Amino acid sequence: MSFYRPTAQHLGLALAALMAASPALAQTTPAQPRPAQPAPAQPRPAQPGAPAQQPAAPAAQGPAVVQLKPEPRQYDWVKVCPPKEQNGGKELCVIQREFVSDEGQPVMAIAVYDTKGEGRKVVFVVPPGFLLQPGLRYTVDNGKAEPARFQICLQGCFAESLPKDDVLNAMRRGNLISVSLQNQFAREVVFQAPLTGFGKAFDGPGVDPATYDQQNRQLREQMEKQAEERRRALEAQGAAPGAAPAAPGAAPAPAPAAPKP
Repeated sequence: MSFYRPTAQHLGLALAALMAASPALAQTTPAQPRPAQPAPAQPRPAQPGAPAQQPAAPAAQGPAVVQLKPEPRQYDWVKVCPPKEQNGGKELCVIQREFVSDEGQPVMAIAVYDTKGEGRKVVFVVPPGFLLQPGLRYTVDNGKAEPARFQICLQGCFAESLPKDDVLNAMRRGNLISVSLQNQFAREVVFQAPLTGFGKAFDGPGVDPATYDQQNRQLREQMEKQAEERRRALEAQGAAPGAAPAAPGAAPAPAPAAPKP
């Protein structure tokens, strides 16, 4: 199982970006030895009639919420329908989208696999570093949480859910999908991604993967051209070469494609 090339290509294991998003996700470094400190003063015994002092209860720690945004080098949600011969004679369409952090790091991909005669499934791809046994839960807007089970970890970890029609209808009309996991410290992490454009792609016609590849290649080339023009404009204004900020359209090195279902 894999997403088609535009998705599998850009999952770059952004675990460092996820850890930076919240202190609870970061690994702690070993503490350095400190000089010996004088022993703390012993508490005075309670005075007669005074209530005993109770230790403070630890503060409750809520989930870490990470806001995602669509991958800018990819067109909107798209419905890719490859030829039958590529899927063992089955009619298959995949509605898919990638999401990145505020820093532009790839974080998550979501896809709905629609196979004629076999039903539909929602697939999530997230970086490694999360607990697999609890699985993944997702919620559309304020709806009911739906479970998804992890199947395999390659460059990312794939979790699958078999949704009912009401869940897919909620995604078609919804605004936000929240994906909940547990990190290595068993703390809940919630990724929130927009669903804008999903319904239009879900209900619309499918495109051939080659056509979609060409569209995305043209978009990347356009963004790279704009980045180059900005760099030259800065140099013309007297900025030193290399001082221009990193362009958001700079494409990362492609990752090896995951095996197809």
